[in-house]
Amino acid sequence: MSCGIGSLLVLAGLCFLIFWIHHNSVASQTTGLSGIVVVGSVFINGSTSIAGIDDDFICATLDYGPPDVCYHGTCWGNATLFTLDLSNPILLNAIKAFSPLKIRMGGTLQDKLIYHVQGDEGPCKHQSINNSDFLGFSQGCLPMSRWDELNAFFKRAGAIVTFGLNALYGRTVQSDGSVQGPWNSSNAEILLRYTVNKGYNILGWELGNELSGEGIGARVSAQQYASDIETLQNLLDDIYGGFEVKPLILAPGGFFDANWFKDFVDHTTQTLQVVTHHVYSLGAGADDNLISRILDPSYLNGIAQTFSSLESILKNSGTSAVAWVGEAGGAYNSGHHLVTDAFVSSFWYLDQLAMAATYNTKTYCRQTLIGGGYGLLNSSTFQPNPDYYSALLWHRLMGNNVLFTNFTGTNKLRAYSHCSKNSTGVTLLLINLDGNTPAQVHVSTEDIAGNGTLILQPQIRSSKNKFSSISKGSIFDENIREEYHLTAKDRDLQSQVTLLNGKILRVDSSGNIPALNPIKVSMSDPILVASFSVVFARFPSMNVTACR
Repeated sequence: MSCGIGSLLVLAGLCFLIFWIHHNSVASQTTGLSGIVVVGSVFINGSTSIAGIDDDFICATLDYGPPDVCYHGTCWGNATLFTLDLSNPILLNAIKAFSPLKIRMGGTLQDKLIYHVQGDEGPCKHQSINNSDFLGFSQGCLPMSRWDELNAFFKRAGAIVTFGLNALYGRTVQSDGSVQGPWNSSNAEILLRYTVNKGYNILGWELGNELSGEGIGARVSAQQYASDIETLQNLLDDIYGGFEVKPLILAPGGFFDANWFKDFVDHTTQTLQVVTHHVYSLGAGADDNLISRILDPSYLNGIAQTFSSLESILKNSGTSAVAWVGEAGGAYNSGHHLVTDAFVSSFWYLDQLAMAATYNTKTYCRQTLIGGGYGLLNSSTFQPNPDYYSALLWHRLMGNNVLFTNFTGTNKLRAYSHCSKNSTGVTLLLINLDGNTPAQVHVSTEDIAGNGTLILQPQIRSSKNKFSSISKGSIFDENIREEYHLTAKDRDLQSQVTLLNGKILRVDSSGNIPALNPIKVSMSDPILVASFSVVFARFPSMNVTACR
């Protein structure tokens, strides 16, 4: 009898929830002091997580390239792996602030690189512009002295690093872009053995850059690539034979092609740990429509199919490999100054971080940490760009478990939630793409626990009308939440200055990253999301099952 009554209570609760969602599915609009305000509702299902991410989900890249390479007036200068000033205190502190930051070393020119150890014949020259050569650049050389400097720096900064190996070494690219024959691993072996002998800690080795599918300049068939991965696996088994934990193998680091990726994954189920793919969903950096695309919800949704397809391929292949976004800068060819390095960039960036996470992408590497027109740091001054602070807040607040989240009210407001990181409760991310209309957001949660109890967060409809929880008791021990509001200086989307809760974020004279402190708000108040803004809201007392 008690089981029957319990089932009826659960059914009644579910029916009430369905009624409430339907009742709130059409946003109401109220007039406030600043004009029209959209009133909407966020529903979070806390019963179970829908996906999971790595602790160090946030990743950033360091790329190669001659200093005089320029796109749309933005040059790489001293922001490449060869030329970067590793003594700059802002650079060091910017990485340290993540504790740790995952860094991917690699990019377009990695496959044209030779690793040069002491005693090798001939000079070790950096790559230079050569329009008659592959991808318009000459072959380059990475001296071990620079490799030593980079590894010493990463150790000081506490970074976790992966490195892209030269998959075209010893190969010829045919006139049609095809690459025949196996990978010559002899030069990579020199670097691997040197690295182990020096005691450098590398999280993973990635083979090749943008050689999958149709490729960029060159392409390798899926089955040949799988054979090359087996060669790398055998090499690592030999060199790291006495190690308890061996480095990961990552590949292919290219643009997603469903047929090619499926074939590749099916042939690497025993040798590959991470499937990496690149995303530049906004198009070319020279495009004048980048901002309108960033502010278009339907355009932002377009990349979901790529994440979903790759997730499906991995689930159905029998592999234990996981998906990473190995490189994503919004717009390719170095992004666009005052777009992909300005406040407006945080809208697509945070949205894509959150979207990728819902499809079990374990790590997301932003192109770049520094360099080009899409760096988290300014290439000349090293000052953090707006996306740096967005990335740092994500890293500190958004935990491993991804929760189902639904917003009703306007398609211009994006909502995502995770279990909080290193804390109890839930963190909610809200992105307002509307430049004219702020939003008033009410939050509810569902948690069907082991005893069949349905729990909803109290929602404030007005000062006199509360949406009561359906449970034996409140799930909240406290009445406070924490909020982080990000806005652009002077409400200028192309500003490179970010305000946190109304205060400008800037490094101090010693190069220290500013504290990112929240404001504390009563749980009984709705979340107020300004137009063209981002809000992280942390609910420490939202004690849902998925986050225990």
